[in-house]
Amino acid sequence: MALKEDLKSVIIKNGWTITAMVHELNKRHGKNTTVQNFSSRLSRGNLKYTEVEEILEILGYEIKWTK
Repeated sequence: MALKEDLKSVIIKNGWTITAMVHELNKRHGKNTTVQNFSSRLSRGNLKYTEVEEILEILGYEIKWTK
């Protein structure tokens, strides 16, 4: 599954909407990113690793690299 589907699935399964997530990210960073802009970046796969990490942190997840 692509990042878009994985991330959207995790957000929704945890009771959040994309809109609520964008509002939370905006609040944390003092920005005014639109839901449309975020969705477009997500669809194109243009989210930074740190952004994905922060979204997962908000949801109570962490990225773990294991070998």
